[in-house]
Amino acid sequence: MKQLQALNKHTAPKSVMPEKIIQFGEGNFLRAFVDWIIWNMDAKTNFNGSVVVVQPIERGMVDWLNGQDCLYHVNLQGRMNGEPVNTLERIDVISRALNPYSQNAAFMALAEQPEIRFVISNTTEAGIAFDDTCKLTDKPASSYPGKLVQLLYRRFKTFNGDPTKGLIIMPCELIFLNGHHLKECIYQYIELWKEDLGEDYESFKQWFTKYNYVCATLVDRIVPGFPRKEITDIQQKIGYKDDLVVQAEAFHLWVIEKPENMSIEALREEFPAEKAGLHVLIAESEKPYHERKVTLLNGPHTVLSPVAFLSGVDIVRDACNHEVIGQYIHKVQFEELMETLNLPMDELRRFAGDVLERFNNPYVDHQVTSIMLNSFPKFQARDLPGVKTYLERKGTLPSGLVFGLAAIIIYYKGGKRSDGTEITPNDDQKIMNLLKELWETGDTQKVIDGVLSAEFIWGEDLRKVKGLADLVKKYLDLILEKGMLEAVKTIL
Repeated sequence: MKQLQALNKHTAPKSVMPEKIIQFGEGNFLRAFVDWIIWNMDAKTNFNGSVVVVQPIERGMVDWLNGQDCLYHVNLQGRMNGEPVNTLERIDVISRALNPYSQNAAFMALAEQPEIRFVISNTTEAGIAFDDTCKLTDKPASSYPGKLVQLLYRRFKTFNGDPTKGLIIMPCELIFLNGHHLKECIYQYIELWKEDLGEDYESFKQWFTKYNYVCATLVDRIVPGFPRKEITDIQQKIGYKDDLVVQAEAFHLWVIEKPENMSIEALREEFPAEKAGLHVLIAESEKPYHERKVTLLNGPHTVLSPVAFLSGVDIVRDACNHEVIGQYIHKVQFEELMETLNLPMDELRRFAGDVLERFNNPYVDHQVTSIMLNSFPKFQARDLPGVKTYLERKGTLPSGLVFGLAAIIIYYKGGKRSDGTEITPNDDQKIMNLLKELWETGDTQKVIDGVLSAEFIWGEDLRKVKGLADLVKKYLDLILEKGMLEAVKTIL
C-alpha cells in the first residue's frame, strides 16, 4: 500500500474565489449536492464564487472541515444513459467553515461582505422553525431563521438599506414549499424583535420584502454519505487521507422556484447552473415537480416493495431486472401513475426512465424491506392520489396500484415467506393492532372493510371509492390462493 498524504491546501491545489455564498449546514448532503453544483458552475461558467460554511448547531463538523482546509472528494456512483458511473472528484469550493457559537464576530461579519449574494441551507426538516425565546442580541440566535434575520439586519445597517445588497435565499430542507415556510419565520422574527429594531423596524421590513429573494426548492439526490466499506480503496486511489469523502448517486435534480419579486431570467443569470449543463431547473412553480417526484419515484417504491418481497426478491435492483416484477414496476409507473400528472408526457417519460436507472444502481443494495416501514401512510400520501385521479380520468381503477395495496395488506399479516424468511411489518402501533385483529378473523371481507374504513389512516372511508373494495378483495384472495408471483402475472 502506498503512503497517503494529508489532504490540505499545501498538498493539493485549492482555488481562491470571492465568497458569494453563505451555507448553513456542513453535512454530507450539502457537500455532495450543493457544493458539487457550485464547483461545476465555477468550472464551466463565469460564476467565480466560493462558499462559507456556517455550522447551524453548536456541535458539528467545522473543525474536521477546517482540518482539511475544506477540501474533500465526492464519489458519484450509479447509472447514466445505461452505463455504470463511478467517479471521484476533489471539491475545493468551500473557502472556510465557521462555528457561530464560538466565532460569533466572524459569523456576523459575513453580513458586511459586499460580494455575498446567496444563502443556502439544509438544517433538517426541524430547522425551519420559529422559536419565540430567541433574542436579536443572542450570540447567536438558537434557530436557523433567527440567525438569518440577525445577519440580514446587520447587512441592512451596514449598507444603509442598499437595494443591491439583498440576498437570494435558497433553502434545501425536505419540506414542501420550504422557502414559503422560511419567509414566514423571517417575518415572525421581525415582528418578535420589533422593539429592538426600533425606528428601523418598518424600513428593515420593507428592505427585506423588496430586495431579498426567498425561493422554494426541491432537491433530489440520494447521498449514502461516508463510504466506510470502500474508504481504504478510495484513499489508495486518490493518494490522500481524506476523512470527509462523501458518496452519492450520479443522478441529481434541483428545482428552484423563482421568488415572486424576481424573474426567471434574472435568477438564471445570477445562478448559472443550467448554463453549466447541470440538472437545475429554475421554474415558475416547484409544485408540479414535487408531485412528479413523489408520484414517479416514491409511488412505485411503495408498491413494488411488498410485491417483490413476497415474491422472494429482496433488492430493488433485482426487482427491476426480474422478468415478472420488472413488468409490474413498468406498468405502475408508465401506464398508471404517469397518466395522473400534469407535466408534458415526454418530460415525464424521461424522468421515469431516470428513476428506473436509479432503482437499478449497481453500487447500492437497496433492501425492499427498508422501504416497507410505515407502508400505509406512504400509500396514502404517494399512491392514493394517483388511484383517485386515474379513476376520475379513465373511469376505471388502476389495477397495478390496487394490487399493490392488496400486497401491503397481506404483508401486514406477518408470518413467514415461502422460503421461511420472517415477515416483520413495522408501522404505527394503532395500525399494527388493527391489522392483527382483522387478520385474526380469518375473513378477507372483514380485513378489507376494516382497512378501507380506517379513517385514522386515510382521512376518509375508502369503501366510498367506486369499485375499490371489490377489486382489493379480488386481488387479496388471488394472492392467498396462487401466491404473489402467480397472482401478479394475472394483471400484466
